[in-house]
Formats: sequence, structure tokens, C-alpha cells
Amino acid sequence: MERPLAPTLAGLVRRYAADGEATQRTAIVDDQGTRLTYGELAERAEAFGGALARIGVGKGDTVGLLAPNSAGWVVSLVGAGLSGATVAAFHTWVKERDLEFLLGHSEAKVLVMAATVGERSLLDPLLALVPEIVEGTPGDWSSARFPHLEAVIVLGEGAPGVAGLLPVDEFLRSGGEDAAVGEPETDATAVVLYTSGSTADPKGVPLLQGHLVENGFEIGERMGLTPDDRVWLGSPLFWSFGAANALVATFTHQATLVVQEKFDAAAAVRQVADEVCTAAYLLPAMTYALLAVPGVREAFATVGKGLTIGRSEEVMMVVDGLGVDGVCNIYGSTETYGNCCVTPSDAPLDIRLRSQGPPLAGFEIRIVEEESGQALEAGQPGQVQVRGRVTPGYLKAPELNRATFTEDGWYRTGDVGVLDDHGYFHFVTRDSDMIKTNGINVSPAEIEAFVAGLPGVAEVVVVGAPDPRRDQRIVAFVRAVPGVALDPETVLERCRNELASYKVPHAVQVVETIPLTATGKLSRRLLLDLLPDRAASAERR
Repeated sequence: MERPLAPTLAGLVRRYAADGEATQRTAIVDDQGTRLTYGELAERAEAFGGALARIGVGKGDTVGLLAPNSAGWVVSLVGAGLSGATVAAFHTWVKERDLEFLLGHSEAKVLVMAATVGERSLLDPLLALVPEIVEGTPGDWSSARFPHLEAVIVLGEGAPGVAGLLPVDEFLRSGGEDAAVGEPETDATAVVLYTSGSTADPKGVPLLQGHLVENGFEIGERMGLTPDDRVWLGSPLFWSFGAANALVATFTHQATLVVQEKFDAAAAVRQVADEVCTAAYLLPAMTYALLAVPGVREAFATVGKGLTIGRSEEVMMVVDGLGVDGVCNIYGSTETYGNCCVTPSDAPLDIRLRSQGPPLAGFEIRIVEEESGQALEAGQPGQVQVRGRVTPGYLKAPELNRATFTEDGWYRTGDVGVLDDHGYFHFVTRDSDMIKTNGINVSPAEIEAFVAGLPGVAEVVVVGAPDPRRDQRIVAFVRAVPGVALDPETVLERCRNELASYKVPHAVQVVETIPLTATGKLSRRLLLDLLPDRAASAERR
């Protein structure tokens, strides 16, 4: 397919709206009943961007976006770009402590949010942090804790009894002079995605407009996408698999994105069948859940292509179980715009099973020896470094940037891999403490920082234990203060109440000592050897 018509997401949507054929193509379908053509998406995004500009949002400002997958999420992203603002995407598992960090770190001037996700309120943590919204009126309240926050716009009808919220329809009808909106610059930040890492707090990863569009196009090319494709996505848009991958790969090919608000296997099977989807974004945990639904093979009969991650047997599970013969195997991270390696969908199956493909255009990959940093020859495993379409650096994290990026621009992934004689990449293992569970990166340091502050806890170490369905399960090993009878169920309950659900340990185990190596270093392997044992423990329900 021809390269994108514009170097920015907003510009691309504008071009489609001006094209007689493209404007009528369906851009986005959600499971809340909204369907937008590219022309309708452009019209709504222009209105949203203009309304943001009228209240003073522009270049250099940040719009926080807290919502599940929906057409409104996409309109907000494109519209904010037209106003010149950057979107900071927040995950919808937020508890009060998460939202406090995200609002403070992003310095969002406006928060666009859904009132609920499923049956869970997203307003509750916000109101705990910004009680001024309850009694105030839109435009006439200020937050003591977040002085930069000036407005909260709700996708939907708002919330009874919360006077300071601005329902999106009312926001779009708000008066004032028309404000001109323009396309963002190619090197402007399109979105900041938050991801776990080696630090106790999430990392803000800025992604630039031009790289976002170009890399999304290259991913779609490897998948073999065309304007006739209908791409199903059950993973969140607020993560790179959605925002930097599925959304942009789909839009750069004038295809249709079909999103599910919150993944549910039975509902997903119905949606894929009803919408006659032809491509799917999958994770191993999703595939396991889908295979348990009666009739899934028939529902996926039209799905011939897609993406997944995982071991060769997990890729084969997509081919054999779901019948998606053209599934691509992938490698990448948020820092590399979702993917930096993708196997071509038409490559022989054995290649797609055992490798993640050659680097995408715009990327270089090298394998280096850990201590010396010397590049290794083909076939030798070592630390993976990536250069090219890589984030310009973490937001407000100079020390982390110095530790993560080399002086000549290589990103240290923290993974171990191999490049073969043909230049194809083969993932071996993670070389960092990062835990990967259900396709989500979880920082042990973030959980450890929380658990260490609980009463009676003297020491805590969080590790990832192998799990055939989740990849890894989160296990917290806790040593109690001498003389304190620490209840592991109490620790687990505090985690459930105050941590986002995907960060809650699957098990908490109280141990007498944290094992060390002969040289006095922490041994995560020896900790894993303790599972299972007779020490006091609790499991996530």
C-alpha cells in the first residue's frame, strides 16, 4: 500500500475526510453502539480540538485521557492533536494513589474521562483527590492538589451531584469565538504512555507524531493490512499494543478498528463474528480464554491475520486453535512504538514460530556482551539494544534516561536475544527483574515500595514465577518485623484495596529470611525454590 498521506495521526484523518472514497470508510466501531466513518471521525475530532482551543488548550499543554476503549477515546486523541496538545494516556485500573501520580507527573491541564469502566467507578478516585469538583461549577473551581488542572470533561452524561464536571456534549456546545486548529508538527509528542519499569513509579514514555504514523504503517505492512480489513482489539488503547500499534496500523491502511471496552472472551467471540473481523490483536492469556468459548473457531473463520506474542507453542495455539493462519510473531516495547520486529504474515510458519522477524524499517538492532558492550556475532545471545524509532527519552527522568540510553542513541531493552544469519531476531529471555503477566509489564520495585510501607513488614521482595497461562505470576515474599505475627492475607487485602488490579500479587508468602547468594546478593532463584512450601501464605482470589 502507498505510504501515509500525512506524517501525523490528525493530518491523516483530515486527508481521509477530504477523499471521496476514504471518507465513507468505517474508521472505528465500539461495543457501546458507536460507528464512525473517517469523515465523521474527522468532524468530531475537529469539534473537540476547537473546543479545547477555546478554553486555552494548545501547544505545550497536556490532556489526560482516562477511559476504556471507545470511539470517544479515539476522538479525544485525534482532537487533542489538532489543538496542539499532547495526550497523556492513563490506565483504567487506577486507584487513588495511581491517579495522584499520573495527574501530578503529566501536569494535565484538562482531564478527559469516562465516569465508569464496566461497573467500576473512575470518578471515585478523582473526587477523593479533587473534592473541589463536587461543589464547583465548570470553569469556576481550582484544585489545591493539582493547580495545573483546569477542567474535567466526561465522555457521556456526567455524574449526578458532581457539579464541576463538564459532559462532553455540553463542552462541544460551549460558547466563545471559534478557535482555529491545525495539524501538529511531525516531531511533536502525540501521546505519553505510562509503563512499568525498574523504578517504583511508572515511566512516562513520549511518542512522536511522525514516528508513530510511520511505524504503525510498517507494522500494518508486515500484517498485510488493506482498506478492506476489520481489525479486532480487546487490549487497552491506553497501552502501546493499542495506541501505538493497532490503532495506527489500522488507520494508516484505511481499515476499520473494532474495539471492545473491556476484554470478555464470550463477548469478544460474538463481536468478532458480528463485525466479520478479518484481523485480530491477541495475547496468550486472551487466546486461552477465547479457546474456552464454544463456537470460537466458527466465529474466527473470517480472521486470517493478526499479531501475538509468546512462545512458539502459544503462537501455534493461535494457528491451530483459532485458525488464524497468517498470525505474526512480534517483539518490541512501548519505547519502540509498540514493535520493532514483526514477522511477515506470509513467511513460512516455522519462521513465525521460532523468531520475531527482521527489524522494521527505521530500526537497527544489535546484540552486545553485557560487561564490555561489544557487539556479538550472529547466533550469539546477548543483551538487546535498539536504535532508530525510539522514544526521545522518559518524561522528567534524566537519571533513568542516562541509565537506559547509550550516548550514541541505543536503547537498552533489558532483554536477551539473538540475531540469526538472516538478520531475524529471536527473543531468549528477560535480563531484567521486570515481570510479564498476562501480556502486561509489572515493576517489582513499584509493588515492593508499597508493601514495604505496610505495618509489620521488615523486608519484601517481589518476583515473577513461571506460569503456563500468564507467562509469569506475581509473588511477594515478605519478612515480618521480629515479634510480629504478619498475616499474608492482610497484606494481600491491602494490595487489593490500594493497588491497580494488575499489580496485585497472585500470592503473598511470609518467610523467615530472604535468601542471599554466597556473595551476599539477593537471590530471586532461591526465592522461587521456596514455592510451594510450608511458610504462611495467601493466594489472590
